[in-house]
Amino acid sequence: MHQTDVSGLQGTREATSIDTLVWDAVFAADEQARESSRRTIRERAASQGIHLASIQGLYDAAGKGLYCNRTVPAINIRGINYMVARAVFRAAIKRKAGAFIFEIARSEIGYTAQRPAEYVACVLAAGLKEGFRGPVFVQGDHYQANRKRHAAEPEKELDDLKALIRESIDAGFLNIDIDASTLVDLDKPTLEKQQEKNCEVTADLTRLIRSVQPGGVTVSVGGEIGEVGKRNSTVEDLRVFMAGYLRRLGPGAPGISKISVQTGTTHGGVVLPDGSIARVKIDFKALEDISKVAREEYGMAGAVQHGASTLPDEAFDMFPRVGAAEVHLATGFQNMIYDSAYFPKALLDRINKHLTEHYANEREPKDTEDQFLYKTRKKALGDFKRELWDLPRESLEAIGQELEDRFALLFQKLNVVDTVELVERYVVGKAKT
Repeated sequence: MHQTDVSGLQGTREATSIDTLVWDAVFAADEQARESSRRTIRERAASQGIHLASIQGLYDAAGKGLYCNRTVPAINIRGINYMVARAVFRAAIKRKAGAFIFEIARSEIGYTAQRPAEYVACVLAAGLKEGFRGPVFVQGDHYQANRKRHAAEPEKELDDLKALIRESIDAGFLNIDIDASTLVDLDKPTLEKQQEKNCEVTADLTRLIRSVQPGGVTVSVGGEIGEVGKRNSTVEDLRVFMAGYLRRLGPGAPGISKISVQTGTTHGGVVLPDGSIARVKIDFKALEDISKVAREEYGMAGAVQHGASTLPDEAFDMFPRVGAAEVHLATGFQNMIYDSAYFPKALLDRINKHLTEHYANEREPKDTEDQFLYKTRKKALGDFKRELWDLPRESLEAIGQELEDRFALLFQKLNVVDTVELVERYVVGKAKT
């Protein structure tokens, strides 16, 4: 950027214009300069035929049975956003993939130091750099009600969520996943009582989204019935949730377009003492059954699988086969960056020392050193943000190629290769960029 082409963020001042703009959009000294660069990026993206969009039309088509057996990857970019997004776009362009989502979770916005407007600017700049054309889907992932904060100050917790939703839609997030599954109370005697608060909060936030979404655009909204890492979801959970949710939402307003479920995974995977990830058994039958009911009874695209990026490769072939609408991928890409042979060892050593010194209170008594570092190193993506963007050009190019190859494999396995025409057919409406 200011110093270089972002295929290496440190070096000469002979930067191309888009690299300079995205650097300033992230690191300029004052907010006015950052916003000016972001605005210019949005304008240039629009002039190149890149527009922020809702995936609602595509998911409506899935709910009507107009296409099937394609699972949209939703990619969480936690660090070095511009470089990673460029790798996504390169893989997509080469394989004519149009059905893919960029996303960031509420928690990730905090520890990676990426507010929505910055996140969108980096994604759009990456599309410009790689010559992409067409709709770009950016999503707020796990816009989650924190159970403890909600119990202590429910109005404040929901007000904070609403403020984030407004900020995100204003920045161009036209896809929002509401996660009030944290409020499900499994100690209650009936499914209706267990899901009651989830239904109420999800309906309330859906109405808010409908009231602030841009004209001519229906923001795609997701709900969640089972907290990832907890009890597996069932078809009956879905039916109970939808009955309560639709009753509270009321007539007229479009509801959710997909439903996130728990089928046996955990975010980031289960870390073994040596730092490796335990193999998990996904309940693909539950995922298939819930997706089928979601489409046939409620017109949704199907179920969403979270916590999937650390799964073995053969698992990804299964998601389209069982009709999963969407799969969320995050930690695996973070791991690829840190574990790459091209990631400078001196910086990794500094990061590990920093984690040990600053996050010792997050260490569980039984954690090995490898387990502790694995679970906390996501925090370094924000703490070392500038250093990561400033990695040597050769390192960034090599890591970017590794990521591109991974994205290409996932596009193939999830059956979203050659989906540009499908997206063009069903995705309508352009948001103001």
